[in-house]
Amino acid sequence: MSQMMHGTAVARDGRAVLITGAAGSGKSGLALALMALGGKLIADDAVRLTASGSDIVLTCPPEIKGIIEARGIGLLSVQSIDQARLAIVVDMDKTAAQRLPAPESIVILGVEFPLICGKNSRGLAAAIWCLLGDGQRLPIA
Repeated sequence: MSQMMHGTAVARDGRAVLITGAAGSGKSGLALALMALGGKLIADDAVRLTASGSDIVLTCPPEIKGIIEARGIGLLSVQSIDQARLAIVVDMDKTAAQRLPAPESIVILGVEFPLICGKNSRGLAAAIWCLLGDGQRLPIA
């Protein structure tokens, strides 16, 4: 089972973040910030999600492979990777309800993933970078 989704995807060591949100919400900007930290672009603007057992694999439509929009600059040609497993979803339209919010999740193609509310979030790229590596979100006491 697969579906196309409006969004952007970047990976670190085979683990990917899917960045969703309305046009102009900062999806590509967050992707560029993650790429500056060493992340690899999978897709910008349209992402194919394919269920593979308990994983969702993210890939790029061939016609936009290796292209990302830099708002106010234009389209950039960058190195990209073919695929990675979805690990985290960031919604650039949602604002966290509080400074230390309770964890949220989202179900995509029947699989549950951590959801980060990215709107107005300072240090978002660095936090996502840590989570894609070996960082973990701690429970709030």
